[in-house]
Amino acid sequence: QVQLMESGGGSVQAGGSLRLSCVASGYTHRPYSMAWFRQAPGKQREGVATILNDGHPNYADSVKGRFTISKDNAQNTLYLQMNSLKPEDTAMYYCAADFDTVIGSPQYDYWGQGTQVTVSS
Repeated sequence: QVQLMESGGGSVQAGGSLRLSCVASGYTHRPYSMAWFRQAPGKQREGVATILNDGHPNYADSVKGRFTISKDNAQNTLYLQMNSLKPEDTAMYYCAADFDTVIGSPQYDYWGQGTQVTVSS
């Protein structure tokens, strides 16, 4: 059974940095894509960054130049380095994985429990 476990959230002041981690376990083959999503209170969940199996990343416009997604296949871990944090980055951050898609747009069927990021001004 696939499990995703996030960590690394916390409270920081604007301009600060955090590094989120997501450890994946229980899978038999590498995911087609992994991603970070976030959801702020009263708002819809939004995609933050994705990374395909070939390592190609994509970012939401709101985080380009500030956030970096990466993965360590040997450690089964997905990362999100967040720099120059802003109060509007405050949200619950979720790790997600797509193990079933072969080609095309990812469909994320596996989700972690989330880790809270709070940025104060």
